[in-house]
Amino acid sequence: MSRSQRLLLPIIIYVVGCLVVPELGVAQEPKPIQLPPPQTEIGKPLMQALKLRQTSRSFDSKPLPLQELSNLLWAADGINRAETGKRTAPSAVNWQEVDVYVALPEALYLYEPKTHSLTPVVAKDLRAATGKQDFVKDAPLNLVYVADLSRMKTASEDDKRLYSGTDVGFIAQNVYLYCASQGLAVVVRGSIDRPSLFQAMKLRPEQRVILAQTVGYPK
Repeated sequence: MSRSQRLLLPIIIYVVGCLVVPELGVAQEPKPIQLPPPQTEIGKPLMQALKLRQTSRSFDSKPLPLQELSNLLWAADGINRAETGKRTAPSAVNWQEVDVYVALPEALYLYEPKTHSLTPVVAKDLRAATGKQDFVKDAPLNLVYVADLSRMKTASEDDKRLYSGTDVGFIAQNVYLYCASQGLAVVVRGSIDRPSLFQAMKLRPEQRVILAQTVGYPK
């Protein structure tokens, strides 16, 4: 190898490294997920689901199939009257101020009831950030209920706190009943580092983290 070739070699290696190595290391950005239509004819009768409703804090890490996730989110707060856009869970003055965020291993998503789809919000596994209990980081799914107080325009500050909490309770109970019907483990949780989770989720000032809920197969 000539002297000029020896001088050029580090430059060539550097250029090739800049062009190739980052390309190999770039993680795929999560894409929106169109959920399949919910299966509204499945499940146990209501009275049996109420009898089986319970809290569990032991979860298998096995992921939920996309159809199960679709059914669960529709039961939580999906649109059950297409002509009006109203939901499976009631909300005060029909403000529909509660958003359901979905923490999966690959990313954090926002559930979009109008399109029954998931929109990526943060390309990171935020499951551990959704609660202080050890099991949240390994469970396949954590739901985070966030109230957008800007939608409650006519409410006082006290009423915003009252009704947003009440409306989250309706959604969480829908999830409990669905899980009881389908044999899934579930727990609703208030033990959250809210300021830290607020930052991790990149929420806006008018948004408030209310509760979280973990779902998965029993361990």
